[in-house]
Amino acid sequence: MNKLTQSTKPTKEKQVVRNWHLIDASGRVLGRLVPEIVKLVQGKHKTTYVPNMDIGDYVVVINASKVIITGKKSLSKEYTNYSGYPGGLKKINFEDLLKKDAREVVKRAVSGMLAKNKFRSDRLNRVNVFPNAEHSFKSKFINK
Repeated sequence: MNKLTQSTKPTKEKQVVRNWHLIDASGRVLGRLVPEIVKLVQGKHKTTYVPNMDIGDYVVVINASKVIITGKKSLSKEYTNYSGYPGGLKKINFEDLLKKDAREVVKRAVSGMLAKNKFRSDRLNRVNVFPNAEHSFKSKFINK
């Protein structure tokens, strides 16, 4: 068997190696940070990427409360929740949501960029966002 046929064999679910990535969001623009996270979570940075398998990595985002957005969007950008009932529409702007729950800002941005398919919920579960520098996955980064 030559190297050409050996490298074209399909990847199996058991062969997927999921690495851990630590990303510091302090002072970074949300619109530049999120595509980087999505690329890692989808596994598009790997040479074995195929769209019909979920081979992405785990991502830990720290300092989410220090993320920024450009222009005047901090006051004009709104996040909405609708319960389905009359009068059940809730709106909150970026600045208030960042103060209330900084993790939600990054999670919603990543969710919006992920493909709307059967892998979406699993990929979102691999994104761990923390508002400050302390996180509970320190043991995953000891060797790096």
